[in-house]
Amino acid sequence: MEKKVACDTGLRKGIIEKEIFDREISLCKQLAKENKGKCGWGRCKNCGVIALLYKLHEGELLEGEKLKTIKTAMFSGAKSN
Repeated sequence: MEKKVACDTGLRKGIIEKEIFDREISLCKQLAKENKGKCGWGRCKNCGVIALLYKLHEGELLEGEKLKTIKTAMFSGAKSN
């Protein structure tokens, strides 16, 4: 029998440590600011890295308005294209 995989499959807190989470979030902010809302992964407003980092560290799925609010707060110093 095949198991159905979804976004919340295996969801648990602490897969990545806080130090790694904080470092990667800082890197996103820095690159967004330096590159006017984009980096090698794409444009910040369409990026899934923040949601993935939250999923791996907080054990929480960020979607819709909650994700948009967090990204807006995080990238307020960067021009998001």
